[in-house]
Amino acid sequence: MKQRGVAVWFTGFSGAGKSTIATALTKELKSQGYGLEVLDGDEIRENLTKGLGFSKEDRDTNIRRIGFVAKLLVRNDVIVLVPVISPYRAIRDEMRKAIGNFVEVFVNAPIEVCEKRDVKGLYQKVRAGEIKQFTGISDPYEPPLNPEVECRTDLEELEESVGKIMSKLRDSGYIS
Repeated sequence: MKQRGVAVWFTGFSGAGKSTIATALTKELKSQGYGLEVLDGDEIRENLTKGLGFSKEDRDTNIRRIGFVAKLLVRNDVIVLVPVISPYRAIRDEMRKAIGNFVEVFVNAPIEVCEKRDVKGLYQKVRAGEIKQFTGISDPYEPPLNPEVECRTDLEELEESVGKIMSKLRDSGYIS
């Protein structure tokens, strides 16, 4: 299959569905023969950015490192899925400019919905005071102003979210 490199950058609260959508999108793209990589936020923190905290400076450093890896892959015509919270608009815009081929996906679900899902038990730890600087509770989240795709995971099925992204990738000429 003919493809052009692109970073599909998923942003949203913890528990919004970024990794879930990225996993389903991976399955769909691979079933159609496309080559891709996933730069999962949790895996990157464990392997590439270990030791960074959650201050604004550390979060920006984390995103810049992820963006650098994404840029290398994109310039070699790899589709790169990047499901990371990336709460600050300016750093996302910086990555868009640095990478070039960039599709921002706002995985949008109200914080109350994300807290109910809480698959990692993080919100519970935040409420118990065990975690500080948590996006959406004690740290800001700046939603995208003009994302290429918005997935409302509280209102739509997973297949609909994946379909929106596939359509955007086709319409933008990244996949055929």
